[in-house]
Amino acid sequence: MKDCSKAKYISYMAMMLALIVVLSIFEGALCAALLLPPGVKPGLGNIVIMFALFFIGKKQAFCLNVLKGLFALITRGITAGILSLCGGLLSMGVIILLMLIFNEKISYMLLSIAGAIAHNMGQLVMASIIINSSFALYYFPVLIVSGAVMGSLTGILLKTLLPVLKYPLKEVRK
Repeated sequence: MKDCSKAKYISYMAMMLALIVVLSIFEGALCAALLLPPGVKPGLGNIVIMFALFFIGKKQAFCLNVLKGLFALITRGITAGILSLCGGLLSMGVIILLMLIFNEKISYMLLSIAGAIAHNMGQLVMASIIINSSFALYYFPVLIVSGAVMGSLTGILLKTLLPVLKYPLKEVRK
C-alpha cells in the first residue's frame, strides 16, 4: 500500500475495523438466536482479518487482530479480550505458516478451516491456563468440529465477498 495516501489508508483500515465490530455484534445476536453451544461462533469478524492478511499485509492483519482483541476486552471483559487475542494470533500464525509451506497455492477454504480450528485451540489452551485446569480441554472435540464447520462457512463467505471487499481497496491504492 505504498502508493496510496496516508489518509485513504487510515480511512480504509478504520472501515475494516468498523466492519469487524459490526460483524462481532451481529455474531453475538446470531449465536444467541441459533442457541449455539458455548464457544461456538461463526467468526464473521475473522473474514475481514483474513482479507487483510491475504490482500493488504501481515502487519495490517496483525493490527486488526489486536484491535479486535481490544474491542472484546472493552465490551466483554479481560478474559474475552485475552481469549480473542490468543485465538486470533494463533489463527494468523497457522494461516501464514500454511501459505509459506504451500507457496500460497492453497484454497481460502482450507486456510479458513485451519485458521478457525487454530483459533479455537488457542482459546481453549488459554482458557485452560486461566482456570488452571486441563478440564477445558475436554471441549476439544466440539471445538474441532465447530472450527471445521464455521471455518468452511467463513471461507465461503470470504470468497463470495471478495469482489465487494476488493473494490474499495482499488480506490485506496489510486
